[in-house]
Amino acid sequence: MSTKSKEEILALVKEKGVKFIRFWFVDILGQVKSFSITNSELIVALENGMGFDGSSITGFQSIEESDMIARPDLSTFQILPWKHKEQSVARMICDILTPDREQYMGDSRYVLKRALQRAKDMGFDHFYTGPELEYFYFRNDQTTEVLDQGGYFDLTTLDVANDMRRDTVLALEKMGIQVEYSHHEVAPSQHEIDMRYADALTMADNVITYRIMAKEVAQQYNCYATFMPKPIFGVNGSGMHIHQSLFRESKNAFFDPNDQYHLSEEAKGYIAGLLRRAQEMSLIFAQWKNSYKRLVPGYDAPVYLAWSQRNRSALIRVPLYNPGQEMATRCELRCPDPACNPYLTFAVILHAGLDGIEQRYPLPKPMEGNLYHLTAEERRVAGIESLPDSLGSAIAMTEYSDFVEKALGEHIFSRLLTLKRNAWDNYRIQLTRYELKNLLPIL
Repeated sequence: MSTKSKEEILALVKEKGVKFIRFWFVDILGQVKSFSITNSELIVALENGMGFDGSSITGFQSIEESDMIARPDLSTFQILPWKHKEQSVARMICDILTPDREQYMGDSRYVLKRALQRAKDMGFDHFYTGPELEYFYFRNDQTTEVLDQGGYFDLTTLDVANDMRRDTVLALEKMGIQVEYSHHEVAPSQHEIDMRYADALTMADNVITYRIMAKEVAQQYNCYATFMPKPIFGVNGSGMHIHQSLFRESKNAFFDPNDQYHLSEEAKGYIAGLLRRAQEMSLIFAQWKNSYKRLVPGYDAPVYLAWSQRNRSALIRVPLYNPGQEMATRCELRCPDPACNPYLTFAVILHAGLDGIEQRYPLPKPMEGNLYHLTAEERRVAGIESLPDSLGSAIAMTEYSDFVEKALGEHIFSRLLTLKRNAWDNYRIQLTRYELKNLLPIL
């Protein structure tokens, strides 16, 4: 996103007839929070930010420390791609400050900024990410009734799902977000829109915008778009594969023309860092109870801690090098889901990779065979571990992680663990339809 001056923003507001400006930020779970100001308040807001009650925001302050300030980032000003009762509406994404105008340690955006500063201190000018978000269209939010029976890359007829996907692409482009391509995904009524890679902070802003745009467009068609990781039993869930690379100015730090895999030592250390920390980070990139219904073998959701160039059953894939395409050298982390907090997710994976570079973690050999076909004993002999298999297991692997605590900061780390422990405790005592159907008749 191009940076705009205060004067340019005020001129655009006047020219486009913008009456309301929505200030966006996310809570600790990555859910977008918003409040609106009128154009008459914008000058003051651009200068000083706007105060709000942080005690009602998940993971923010307690009631006795509730005063917070939302300061809009000028580079995020965009006019929303539809009119609201003949009045244009804009949005700006905010950084959160304390009443003393210090950066708030509970602001997810600030957590990512800290990680990016560490990368800069290590000599990396850009951390590029290119997430692939999958999602489903349903008739409404009370049912999983699909809109089509298409499969991967299927050219379905001109139905409502195609129209919604097309209109979502157009809406994203009007918001200044470049889209590379879109297509039908593996499961019925499952779709994917891929944004062009960008610096991680811009991309995290784009991810939350993407999710809002998809839902807004679906609502206009009286349908529902969901980024729930596993809404339908027996078919693929929705993932958010994250392509990532580090650059020094315009040079890709991951590329080495003389290496067998065309990977630099820094790239190898980075990938090794992701593998080493994947179990500890799982609570961040797969933060919901439902996330672990998706992370099971056989549904294109890798759970085994390995890397490969061709094998999509591995946790990390390194796309094969094509001559002349050294700028595209990257690794793809395939386990996150689209319901994560993108700011925290990008932050922890960057810290993990940077740890790998700093500590020179050795990269194991790639696993090119289908890991799903290996027995448990074969994986044990090969030293292949797996991600946690439930939210409870993920919590257990994160709560003693000095790495994650340092990456997130104590404020978010402790509050996130409390929220997730409460969610898991509430979930595990529930009686399910499966238990009543299979156990009640025989016990």
